Amino acid sequence: MRFIVRLSFSVGPDHASLCFFAVLLAAGLIAAPVQGADVGVGPQYDTTHVYVDVADVDAFAKSFLATFGGQSTRQVVATVTPTASSTTSQLLQTPVGTVSLFGFKTPVPWPFGTERNGYLVTDMDAAVTQARAAGAHVLVAPFPDPIGRDAVIQWPGGVNLQLYWHTSKPDYAAFQSVPENRVYISPDAVDAYVAAFLKFSHGKLVADDPRAPGIEVGQPQGTYRRVRIESLFGRTALLATDGHLPWPYGRDNTGYEVADLTATLARAQAAGVKVLVAPFASQNRVAAMVEFPGGYIAEIHSVAATLQ
Repeated sequence: MRFIVRLSFSVGPDHASLCFFAVLLAAGLIAAPVQGADVGVGPQYDTTHVYVDVADVDAFAKSFLATFGGQSTRQVVATVTPTASSTTSQLLQTPVGTVSLFGFKTPVPWPFGTERNGYLVTDMDAAVTQARAAGAHVLVAPFPDPIGRDAVIQWPGGVNLQLYWHTSKPDYAAFQSVPENRVYISPDAVDAYVAAFLKFSHGKLVADDPRAPGIEVGQPQGTYRRVRIESLFGRTALLATDGHLPWPYGRDNTGYEVADLTATLARAQAAGVKVLVAPFASQNRVAAMVEFPGGYIAEIHSVAATLQ
C-alpha cells in the first residue's frame, strides 16, 4: 500500500500536528529529513591510522602485507601536520582493509596519534560543517597537506578521527570484505555517539544488542552492549562496556574479516605477528587478537558462512 502525505502549517505546527508527524515517521510512512548531501566516498577510501617507531616501520609493513596480502604505496617523508614535524608515510592497501602508516622522525604534535581513522570526504568544508552540526568537536581546523586538506574531529565519548580530502581524486578497488571500526565506549556516551554519527554519515543502525556475549571483550562470564552501524564510511561496532577489560581488549581499533582465519593466523605468525588471544567462537564469528611488530593490535575474524 502506498501513501502520499502532505502536511502544511499556516503559522506553526500545533501539538496535535507534531504528534501526527511523529506517528507517520515511526510508521515509516514518511522519511526523516536528511541534513546535507553525503560527504562520504566509500569504505575503501577510509584507513586505520597506525603510528609506530620509525625503526619498526618496515617490519610492520612487511608483516601486515604478509598477513593480508596487497601492496604498499611508495614510502615518502613528509609533514602531515599543520605544525613542523617529519614522518615516513605510506598506505598499506589490502583486500580487507587499508592502513595509513606513520613513523615519526620528530615528536608527534598533539592531537595526532590519538585519531583512530582517516575518512575521505568529497568536500572538506561541508564535512566539517556537517560534523559540527551533528555534535562533533573540531580538534584541528582544516589545514593543507602535500596532497590535499585534513582536519581532526572528536565524536561524543572522546572518539577522534581525521577527515581528509585529496586534490586529485583517488581511485581504489573495493574491499573483498569491509573492515570493522571497533570503538570501545562508555555506556554513558554510546547513545549520543550513535545519534551524532548517524546524522553525519547518513548511515543505518544494523543491530543493537544490549546483552552481547562478554567473551567478545574478554569478559566470558558477562554481557555488554554492542551496536553495529553501516554507512559510506564502512562498518562500525560500538562496544559499550564497564571498562573492566583485560589486556589487550580496548587496544584494538579495527577488526579484519578474512575467509580463512586459521590460514591467516599461520601467515601472520610466520611473519612475526604474535597471537594474543587464541581463536574463540561467539555467535556468527570466530575471532582472534594479534599484535604486529611495532605494537599495533588488531582483531581478525571469519564469519560463519566462510569458516574453514
